[in-house]
Amino acid sequence: MAAVTLMTCACAVAPGMRMETSHVQNMPDTSNVSNATGETGASAPGKMVDATRGTPAIAITEVDAALIAQLAQSRRQQQFEISQLLSGTPQAYAVGPGDVLQIVVWDHPEFAAALGSSQTQSSSRSGDPFAGFIVDQNGSLTFPYAGTLPVAGLRTEEIQQRLTGALAKYFVKPQVTVRMASYRARQVYVDGEVHSPGALAVNDVPMTLYEAVSRAGGFSDTADQGNLVLVRDGQSHRVNLTHLLAQGLSPSRLYLKPGDFLRVVSRDENDVYVMGEVNKPVSAIPRRTGRITLADALSQAGSVNSSTADAAQMFVIRGSLSGTPQVFHLDARSPVAMLLAKDFDLQPKDVVYVDGSGLVRFNRVLSLLMPLISSGLTAGIVAK
Repeated sequence: MAAVTLMTCACAVAPGMRMETSHVQNMPDTSNVSNATGETGASAPGKMVDATRGTPAIAITEVDAALIAQLAQSRRQQQFEISQLLSGTPQAYAVGPGDVLQIVVWDHPEFAAALGSSQTQSSSRSGDPFAGFIVDQNGSLTFPYAGTLPVAGLRTEEIQQRLTGALAKYFVKPQVTVRMASYRARQVYVDGEVHSPGALAVNDVPMTLYEAVSRAGGFSDTADQGNLVLVRDGQSHRVNLTHLLAQGLSPSRLYLKPGDFLRVVSRDENDVYVMGEVNKPVSAIPRRTGRITLADALSQAGSVNSSTADAAQMFVIRGSLSGTPQVFHLDARSPVAMLLAKDFDLQPKDVVYVDGSGLVRFNRVLSLLMPLISSGLTAGIVAK
């Protein structure tokens, strides 16, 4: 009788991880709390995680069609704000320090000697400028007879007008042509999972997001196209190229500015963890589009263990990036629940946990207690 009583009581302290919930009153409304990517979740009132005394009160959100629609709307709103940030009207190229200008004064071949020795692109190194007049680090241009002119921030036609006015003091109606020989003043930087990362020179054609990735060699096989980090003016913005395309917004209309830094994140950095009563606990990797759903993660883990899992206790723990924990619960006892799982998008570093059934925990308690009971019975028989 003592052994049976001990086994019955021990079910409450069964080994292993599990999620226990209890009802509480006056739970705070966290429906307006944003997570790392700007999404909000409507929390179900009256539920919280209560696994141990030290566990903080964390509201549990039930995964249903309304929640999925709300999260999808939040994602669309976030990408709309990103598209507004990148779809501004590009400005015309302005000359800056390091640029090389080709200046021709017609009917005055003596100015050609000021250009210096001619170079060909095949013979020069990639960092060598073309032959021409270089704008110095102070943004000034030195030209014979015209002297030193400040040209930084001007367009080529404006520089042409200034040179014509300066040369008119020495020549009768000078005909001047100014062209860009080499763009070196302004650049954007592409790093991460592209084939040719590095600095890309910005020219008179506005640099689009698509062109920047293309000039960097395109996405590599490990690139996460749903997670591009754009650093502009000291602020980081996450760009989901897949969602933008799904909304009908072409990348050719998203423009980068000089000085922008674009990083293509690897899919390995955006994995999610699947553990608990699954056939193969795994770190699940998103697709190339950057999307991974709850159904995708369970599929990579070999699905739930039909012998040990409690399909009604499936949880998604979120908050490692934002510091604000969120717990989502899905009752997957019915196969129809997989319709919700395939539309529930996971975020980087989410934890998917499938709890074990009560019978499994009871069997684990038995497996731990039976050796002790057998030893006690053997000792009693020997004592007699």
